[in-house]
Amino acid sequence: MRSVALSSLVSTLALVGCLNKAEKVNRLLDQYNAEYPAYARTCLEEDASGEARVLTGQTLTPGQIAAFEAKKKERDGRCKPEADRLAQLQREILAAQQ
Repeated sequence: MRSVALSSLVSTLALVGCLNKAEKVNRLLDQYNAEYPAYARTCLEEDASGEARVLTGQTLTPGQIAAFEAKKKERDGRCKPEADRLAQLQREILAAQQ
């Protein structure tokens, strides 16, 4: 009788642990999905006309290259904290899924 009760208790605790784990994963996914669109809009979809010109084979003047690099550096500096935060959320999601 004791072994049945103990086994039932262990099974219940394991089930509760799985539910808490799933809730944590869902909470982290919701948080990531809420933050990512704003990041993508401001950091990934910005005007990349300099990149487009390079990809199409157009040559850029040194002034255009300098302006493009300055804009890229500014964007990277502004977006790095958000990118780091999203990367941390991804790591937490993966860890919670283990």
